[in-house]
Amino acid sequence: MIDQAEQGVVTVRGSAAGFAQEITAGRHRLTADEPISSGGTDRGPGPYELYARRKAWPLTGVTVRLRHSRIHADDCAECETKQGMLDRIEREIVVAGGLTEEQRSKLLEISNKCPVHRTLTSEINIRTTFAGEVR
Repeated sequence: MIDQAEQGVVTVRGSAAGFAQEITAGRHRLTADEPISSGGTDRGPGPYELYARRKAWPLTGVTVRLRHSRIHADDCAECETKQGMLDRIEREIVVAGGLTEEQRSKLLEISNKCPVHRTLTSEINIRTTFAGEVR
């Protein structure tokens, strides 16, 4: 298990009671939720749709911990890049509820297809322009 006190760790915790998500990033705390029109309490910005709720699985809570670090490319056997430094994100998912192994496997598959995961694992092209000076 990743120690939450470590720098670069983000924890997201939710329950089956609603859509609200408590997010901890270092010493900062945030709340995400769905709007009232979607059944949430609008206590914060909306997260992606919860797959387990739609499937009526017995999932009662989810905690996701992320840890970011920089590693030497030559220390990563499975990486294509072999020179310089790489960003590494370690993800730990903890689920509560009586899920079957098949359901747990499906949740992992879905988590690997979420838009954020796909963005982070794809090539990223950032273009920056200087917009001028605010007076």
